[in-house]
Amino acid sequence: MKLAYFGDIVGRAGRDALLDRLPGIRERLDLDFVVANGENAAGGFGISQDIANRLLQTGVDVITGGNHSWDQREIIDIMDQQPRLLRPANFPEGTPGHGHGLYMARGGQTVAIVNVMGRIFMDPLDDPFRAVDQALVEYTLGRRADFVLIDIHAEATSEKMAMGHFADGRATLVVGSHSHVPTADAQILPGGTAYQTDAGMCGDYNSVIGMEKEEPLRRFTTKIAGGRFQPANGEATLCGVYVESDERTGKALRIAPLRIGGRLAETWP
Repeated sequence: MKLAYFGDIVGRAGRDALLDRLPGIRERLDLDFVVANGENAAGGFGISQDIANRLLQTGVDVITGGNHSWDQREIIDIMDQQPRLLRPANFPEGTPGHGHGLYMARGGQTVAIVNVMGRIFMDPLDDPFRAVDQALVEYTLGRRADFVLIDIHAEATSEKMAMGHFADGRATLVVGSHSHVPTADAQILPGGTAYQTDAGMCGDYNSVIGMEKEEPLRRFTTKIAGGRFQPANGEATLCGVYVESDERTGKALRIAPLRIGGRLAETWP
C-alpha cells in the first residue's frame, strides 16, 4: 500500500498549493490514501467547514488536527458529523468529534488513523500514550487494519520519538506534526514502524514557521506585540512523508520525505 502524509497546512499559501497539486501527486505516486494535518489551514489558525470540504473533495482522505483544532468556532458544530475530520484523541471525554477512525483506501485496504497531542510545552491533556494504546487494541495491525498511522501533534522531539518506539511494530507510521519544520530522520524502526519526528508544514518557508516575519521578530526583539500573526503568502513548499507498506503484515517497507515546490530542495520518493 502507498500512503502520503502532509504536514501542517498553513494559511492560503499552503492550502492552495496542496489543492492545486494533489491530484497530480496522487497520480504520480500512485497513492492509495492521503492524510493531511489541517489545523492551521484557515488563516493560519484552525480550519473551516468550507476548507475541510474542499480538501476532502480534492483528494485528502482524512484531515488531522492539533492544538488549533477549535480556533474556527464553526467547526465545533460539524466535528461529530464528519468522521474524516479528526481532532486529538486525548482531549477530555465529551469533547466533540473523533480522535481516530477506520477508513477504506483506494484498493480496498483498511487504514486506521489515530491523532493525539503531546503534553510537554503544550496544553495539559489526557495521556497520549494511553490513548494510542487503547486505539491500537482496537485497530490491530495486520488484522483489522492493513495500515495504521499515528499523527502525534507535539512540541517536544523527545515525546514524538518516545511515541515512535512505544508504537513500534504495532503501527505502520508514526509521524510528528506541529513544529512546522521537516526533520531529516525518516527511518524504519526495528519493529517495522516507519517514523519521522516532524513532517514539516505545507506553507511559505520564507517566514517564521509559516507566519510573516515582522511580528515574530518584533516580539522576540522587543517583547512588545504589535499586532496579530499573519500567514506568509509567498510560494509554498509541500512537505510530508511517503510510505509503502507490506500488504500482508501492514509493516513499513519504505519511508521517504516529500518536499514539493517552493524554497526547499524538491525531494520525491
